[in-house]
Formats: sequence, structure tokens, C-alpha cells
Amino acid sequence: MRANIAFWGVGVVLCTLASARPAGAETIYVTNEKSNDVSVIDGQSLTVVKTIPVGERPRGLVLSKDNKTLYICASDSEEIQALDLDTYELTPVVSTPDPERIDISPDGKLLFVSNEDDNLVSIIDIAARSVVDQIPVGVEPEGMAVSPDGKYVVNTSETTNMAHVIDIASHEIVANVLVDSRPRVAMWTSDGAQVWVSSEVGGTVSVIDAGTFEVVKKIGFQIPGIDAQALQPVGIAITRDRKEAFIALGPANHIAVVDAQTYEVKDYILVGQRVWGITFNPDETRLYSANGLSNDLTVIDVKKLQPIKSIPVGEEPWGSAVRP
Repeated sequence: MRANIAFWGVGVVLCTLASARPAGAETIYVTNEKSNDVSVIDGQSLTVVKTIPVGERPRGLVLSKDNKTLYICASDSEEIQALDLDTYELTPVVSTPDPERIDISPDGKLLFVSNEDDNLVSIIDIAARSVVDQIPVGVEPEGMAVSPDGKYVVNTSETTNMAHVIDIASHEIVANVLVDSRPRVAMWTSDGAQVWVSSEVGGTVSVIDAGTFEVVKKIGFQIPGIDAQALQPVGIAITRDRKEAFIALGPANHIAVVDAQTYEVKDYILVGQRVWGITFNPDETRLYSANGLSNDLTVIDVKKLQPIKSIPVGEEPWGSAVRP
């Protein structure tokens, strides 16, 4: 394994060769949890073109299925907010206690939200703008991931150290999967065969078989010269062909590149400080990483496994969503 070496200053845009930057027509939206706003980035110029004030401590975000609305967890405002991406009008959807992460059903009708302080998962009817159910889960729920077929939603509970599998039709928990300490993010593979769960304090990613809901593999990380305690897996992105997975390693300031078939770590990419949420663009030629302490978004060339630009955003960026 080798670590790609680059030097990233706080809030500094790195100049790169134009040939290394693929053209992108997408728009990237970044939640900044300390400055209480969303940075809007043009995918071609890779510059911030607008900053939109939103509720307090925005964290989780997800696009509507028609890509016209961005749903935002305004955690300290205790509200799910909807941002119209054509007019930039911000409206409340529902009030819900300390929402952290959010996902949407494949048919675009329901939102699933982790309520960290109340140990609940809320199910929200988008059209009715109402909470239709709240499901008790473990302590400090965070990760939310709806299966590609819309049958299950997986929630992670940070203190209980479990991934809870909820049947969406019945609203019942059908499996509780023990993982390593402080699970943060759950991510389904596109074929629905596996769920990957990152454990921040445990330092591993658990691969869960979706047929048995049992852990079939745990992936660990090592970077020469970096203390093992700094290797804290959080964000996960898996390619649609399930050939590669990318794991954000928090205060280690790197993203691990994993062979998603053999589970071997192939490489590490140096990014900004305290990398958190990571997101592909639609054709998976780029990966965007929100770096919470350097207040920037790193743009990564997926084919070359190299960072190509750092874009200053707001204070403490948390995650991103990409509109085609």
C-alpha cells in the first residue's frame, strides 16, 4: 500500500493542471454545521457560487428523487428543512428532535431520520409533511441507509454499537447486528447484497451480509506514521459495480481505498483535516470529501486516486450531496 502525498493548507485552494480535472456539469451542496449554511459549488468551475443560510447546525442531507429539493437535518433547530434548488427558498418540513442523518425511500415518498437525543428513527411522509411513526432504537442513533429495493432501512446506534435493520413495511426491527465501537455510517451496496458500517472508535468497517444480517468481514486500517487511534472510519462511498469502496478516516486526514471484492486496502489518499462525509458525483469520476477542521471540500479524481482541488467552504463542513 502507498499513501498519495499532497500538502493541503487550511482554506487554501490548490492549483492543479486543467487536464487533471474532468468537466462536470453537476452542482455540489455542502452543509456547514458551525456557520449554519449550505455552500453551493459549481461542478465545472469548482468554485462556491452561493452560500445559503439554513437552520442551526445543518448536518445530514439528501436530494429528492427528482433532484429539485434538498432535505436538510437542522439539528439544533430540531427541524427537517426543504431547500428548493431552483429558487433557493427554504421551508420547514417537520419538527423532530435533534435530527442527524437522513435518507429517502426509492419512490421518493418517505424520509427516514435519526433522532440522536431521543433514541428514535422518525419516518416522515413528504407530501403530508408529517411524522408517520417513530421507532425506538439504540442509544445515540446516527447512520441511516435505505436498501435499494426499499424493503429495509438500517440505522446505527453509536453507544449501543449496533446496526438496527428495520422492515419498512411493518416498521419493526428485524435484526440487531453487533459491530465495533461507535458506529457512524451505514451504506448499502447498489445490488442490495451487503451493508457496510463504519465504527469510528473501533477503527473498523463491518461488512454485513443482507441475506443473513451477519458480519462477514471486518476491515481495519494502518497508515505508517499515523497513530492507530487517529484512524477513525466515518464516511463510506462504494462504486455501483462494487469494485471499490472509499472510507473517510476522520482525524487521520486520509481516505482509504478498498477493493470491495477482496476487502484489501489498496491505497490511502491524503485530504483535508478531519475528513467526514464523502460523496461521488453521478458518473463516479469524482469523489468529494467534506473536511471539518480545514473548512474545505477536497475534489478527488477517482481513476487516478488523487486530489485535484481543495475548495474553501463554510465553517465545519459535514457532508455533501451532488445534483446532476
